Amino acid sequence: MLRPEDWMDIGLLHREGHSIKSIARMSGCSRNTVRKVVRQKIPRCASRTVRPSKLDPYKEYVKERFESCRLSAVRIHDEIRSMGYAGSIVILRRYVRSLRPAAERKKKLTVRYETPPGKQAQADWAYCGRFADALGRMTPIYVFVMVLSFSRMLFVRFTRSMKLAELIGCHLEAFAFFGGWPEQFLYDNMKQVRLGPDEWNPLFLDFVNHYGLVPKTHRIRRPRTKGKVERAVDYVKDNFLNGRTFDGLEDLNAQGRHWLDTTANVRIHGTTGEQPVVLWQQEGLVPIGSIVPYEIVEYVSRKADWESFVRFDRRRYSVPPAYAGKELLVGRRGEQIVVRSGDCVIAEHRVGPRVGDCVADPDHIAALWTLTLGRTASEIVPKWDVRFTSSVDARPLSVYQEVTR
Repeated sequence: MLRPEDWMDIGLLHREGHSIKSIARMSGCSRNTVRKVVRQKIPRCASRTVRPSKLDPYKEYVKERFESCRLSAVRIHDEIRSMGYAGSIVILRRYVRSLRPAAERKKKLTVRYETPPGKQAQADWAYCGRFADALGRMTPIYVFVMVLSFSRMLFVRFTRSMKLAELIGCHLEAFAFFGGWPEQFLYDNMKQVRLGPDEWNPLFLDFVNHYGLVPKTHRIRRPRTKGKVERAVDYVKDNFLNGRTFDGLEDLNAQGRHWLDTTANVRIHGTTGEQPVVLWQQEGLVPIGSIVPYEIVEYVSRKADWESFVRFDRRRYSVPPAYAGKELLVGRRGEQIVVRSGDCVIAEHRVGPRVGDCVADPDHIAALWTLTLGRTASEIVPKWDVRFTSSVDARPLSVYQEVTR
């Protein structure tokens, strides 16, 4: 039996444009019930005799505890029994069960946010399974998906890893495919993007700052915030991957590019009612050639020794002596060696021409000499002392003269 508030909820969802199927899923009612409610002008709820329940005085408390902590009926029963509840747990279970559809519906409700042209893109990874390579080794395959939020123009690339260098490489290929990039990018809370709730990955920030991008991440455990790319991932798996066979990663990406050009981006999109490739022309992206391309550097962690050098690729490179003994990040960019501490570049060197070379910056060596030779004598000489606390008797010389007579 529908309550007046249930009738109003269904009517509100219908006026918002949700389908009968969607309203039934969100409200917990059958489709026939939803259809009847939609056809009604006013709610028609049958009157019935309301009998008092032993649970009535505790319903507000039960509702508050269930909605805030999702406690079980058994746990709530223990709590309200100590408060004087004398009814059975069956009545309590029935009431708690009536609270679940509303809680589930509230959790699933999402406001669809349509972005203007050139404003936002959403990106995500998805795991596609493990497959045997030419040597019989099982290799994981991932798909990187990026969608332009306004036009729904789609880009995919398949990889063997989800490392930061792969993530940046996928972005660069997507920029080339789209002919540019929008203002904002929305991601989930992957470690390549965020190290923690209040800490961005500094190496990823270096990339987004190079292009002037504004990165954002959705709320934790709220992936619907980036629903466009979530639906795009499902679309890729169902419409492209399912039922096909591929001859290695190169063939997988080649077929994926063909699918983008002939299917994904030329179909009539269910939400916009337009072809993504047509709306894409209105995006007004930042042109691909307006900024020097970003050079991908894959960094490794190295600890600087106490001579103020780090080892990389069987060569040694100097760093400022203030970083001796610290964990640093070292990578190669073309013919340049880059040493970072967090998101700060602390040293750059030309690649040593031979294995075993020791490449030093004169400023680093001068600073090291200043720190070592500039120490005072009190810093170098150990501080120690000997104290004699026992008393010594002082005898006059005449005592010893008497003994010698």
